[in-house]
Order: sequence, then structure tokens, then C-alpha cells
Amino acid sequence: MLVDVHVHLTDEYFKDKLDKIIENAKKNNVVNIISNGINHKDNQKIIELSRKYDIVEASLGLYPDDIINSTEDEIQKTLDFIKKNKNKIIAIGEVGLDLSYNKELIKQKEVFLKIIELAQEIDKPLIIHSRKAEEECINILKEFGFKKALFHSFTGNFKLVREIERNNWMLSIPCSIVRSEHFQNIVKKFNLNQILTETDAPYLSQYKDKMNEPSFIVETIKMISKIKNLEKEEVEKIIFKNFQNFFKQKGI
Repeated sequence: MLVDVHVHLTDEYFKDKLDKIIENAKKNNVVNIISNGINHKDNQKIIELSRKYDIVEASLGLYPDDIINSTEDEIQKTLDFIKKNKNKIIAIGEVGLDLSYNKELIKQKEVFLKIIELAQEIDKPLIIHSRKAEEECINILKEFGFKKALFHSFTGNFKLVREIERNNWMLSIPCSIVRSEHFQNIVKKFNLNQILTETDAPYLSQYKDKMNEPSFIVETIKMISKIKNLEKEEVEKIIFKNFQNFFKQKGI
């Protein structure tokens, strides 16, 4: 029973392909796909997809890029929509901070604080984007004493990886682990009970000539099994249990 906790099914690449993508996922024993939102329009589409496909769960969010380009009214509209749909979502994400292009941190941080407060109010975990702002995200979450954080595709240094482990937060490992020494080293040294799997599809594919999709989680499991020296079936069970525990899901 495989899980993809971070995918963008609303991406233009998936237009007119979704039925096939979901079929491929099911054939490869993917039982849960969490489609992450990046803005209000995207969030609306994700709610619709979660209704249409039985293995798709909704995570509504506000991407740092979209924070920078949004008015205060637009941001509040997004937060209100998330709160209104709290019973239809599995998490809030993706959300966080991004300093990869020397972006303004003040506005991003202000909104991130509001999102953390909202997550606490409606009792939902956060799926965190932290590119080039890994330490800032960690420090903010620590200040809040926030417990239910999942760092997706984490590219920070290993000192920060240890900080995530100490705080009992989660990391989701992308398919690019197949060719990424960074993610291979994380899996080697990180607690398997705090690991989940993601694609970030259609991005971060392990294949140079293919766009990513949830069915490719199979290859991620194989790599994690190899690194941890465990049977593939055992790794699948552990990660699925991690998914159930973190997102409060009942057994399938």
C-alpha cells in the first residue's frame, strides 16, 4: 500500500491525463495521493479532484510565490476557504517560506504565522515548503511548539535534518532519491518511522526523459529498502503506518 503525500494534480501537464495517471497509480498499489494546493483557484480544483477520485486527498495551501503576488484580501480569502473546507481536507499545504530568489521574507513570514495558527485551530498537519529558508521554517515551528509538520523534499543541511528528527516531525522523500546522494544520505541516517514518500509530480522525476507521476513511488520504495537493508514489503508497511499515524487515517 503505497502513498504519495505531495503531488500537484492540478498542474497543466496533467490536463487530459488524470484518468490514466490515477489508473497507473492504482495498478502500482498506490492507495493515497495527497494533491497540494498553491493558491485559491488551485485549492478549489483540488477539492473537486478529491471528490472525483477515491484515492485523492485534498491539502489546501498557499505557496510562497503566490503570497508575494497576492493582496491581503486575496490571502484572507484563501485562508477563509481552507477553514470553510476543514472537514474535506487532510492537511494544509503546501505552505512555508522560500528565499531561493532573494524574495521578501517579512510578508511570507507574516502569512506563514497565520497559517500555523489556522492549522492549530482546525487541527490539521502542515506540509512545508522550505527552499533556502529551512532554518527559518524550523525556528518558527519550534517557537509555536507545532507538532504536526511534514517537510517535503527537504534540501537543508544535515544539522537541520537532525533538528527535524529531534522534534519528531516528518520528512517526505521524493522519487529523485534514485539519483540524489542528498536524499540517499537522509534516508540512511534518518528514523524510518518519520519518513513518508512523495513525487512532487510532475516534477522531481527519477527519469531524465519522463515527467513524474504517483506510480513512480514504487522506485522510491525500492531505493529506501536498499539503503535500509530491509525487504521492500516491510518498508511499504512502515511508511503506510507512518501515513496513517501522521494524517490520522484509519486502516484500509
